Amino acid sequence: MFQFRGTIGDRQGTLRYLSIMVDFVNDDWTEADLDDEFPIGDGTAETESVITCPHCGKQNEIALDPGSGSDQEYVEDCHVCCRPILMYVRYGRDGSAEVEVYASDS
Repeated sequence: MFQFRGTIGDRQGTLRYLSIMVDFVNDDWTEADLDDEFPIGDGTAETESVITCPHCGKQNEIALDPGSGSDQEYVEDCHVCCRPILMYVRYGRDGSAEVEVYASDS
């Protein structure tokens, strides 16, 4: 066992760390079991898209972040006119991204 003794905030504290190994109950997973338990598709997801600015009508290439979840909402400025664009990104199970854009006043 490893012990750490030190000040935490205003108090003296002792943190104890136990080295515990987790033993998985089912260590003979099949591919079907893994797909059912961890449904993430084939591991590929779109990471970029081309959108049309709702303000100026010019095309913008944007980066997508599949690691931020399957449903995303954020604001990004147009690369041409610098006005804000509200974006909704939805990822499908196959990793494809659907991007909706709207004019934003914020």
